[in-house]
Amino acid sequence: MTLELVVRRSTEIAEGTRELALVRSDGGPLPGHPPGSHLVVDCGQRRNAYSLTSSGIRPYEYTVAVLRRPDGRGGSEHMHGFRAGGRVTVTGPRSAFAPVATARRHLLVAGGIGVTPMLSHARDAVRWGRDVRMLYVHRTGAGAYVDELTELLGGRLQRTVRGGEFGSMLGEALVSQPIGTHLYVCGPGPLMDRVTEEARAAGWPAQRLHLERFTPADPAPGRPFTARLRRSGRNVPVASDTSLLDALERAGVPVPNMCRQGVCGECRVPVLAGRPLHRDEYLSEDERAAGDSVMCCVSRSETEHLEVDL
Repeated sequence: MTLELVVRRSTEIAEGTRELALVRSDGGPLPGHPPGSHLVVDCGQRRNAYSLTSSGIRPYEYTVAVLRRPDGRGGSEHMHGFRAGGRVTVTGPRSAFAPVATARRHLLVAGGIGVTPMLSHARDAVRWGRDVRMLYVHRTGAGAYVDELTELLGGRLQRTVRGGEFGSMLGEALVSQPIGTHLYVCGPGPLMDRVTEEARAAGWPAQRLHLERFTPADPAPGRPFTARLRRSGRNVPVASDTSLLDALERAGVPVPNMCRQGVCGECRVPVLAGRPLHRDEYLSEDERAAGDSVMCCVSRSETEHLEVDL
């Protein structure tokens, strides 16, 4: 669903972080969404995904917070250039990071700007009386939403600007949660890798670990393979340094896509034969294990041929 929205407010809420409030031009209601949802925003030459921090219950505005990355690919610079009255094209909202309704407790771990989906999780948990705890590590002066989270969670929030202290907090949290707790983590890649590795080492099952990664690690080149297209009967070679999506587009095969980063799910296609090598941040662990779909923009094949429903 594509929406043309207007910037109602553009405010710097922490060092290097700008919050944008987006509304319909006629002031009407927007589509609702669960906590942990995101928008895919048209950022000039790119489409980037940004977490929604606003309530998804009968919303009249969407809010996102964007960390400025001068050494990035231009998306954050584009977002920081928006001011009140500007027009923004978005797609969504979409959800791949919603809270698990049956969880006994929700343990939220946020690093830096990774706090944005956690804010919506925390708000929702408090609203519905769910058991929630949160760990938040950030640079000095760069803690977005610190005041609101402190008021919202009180003693259920542990916050630090020191990496060593965060490590101690994390280690204690991972071994002290009641059975049935689900862990949600968002932040820089190394932090997310650390949290999930330590959680697995502490005995957390994969189905209780949930990640939101909007800047996926650049995958190493993979083995070349051939994409067999069932409906057209064509064979499309995919070189080791080329994505399946790029190879298909060059062959004139249209595939819907948006983020091209493995996070939005738009370029998902069914797999009919072969074994996909998943490199996306969209599919669940169960969906990965099933092996019956692939994200064309980032994922590859572990087999010489991958037959897809195109």
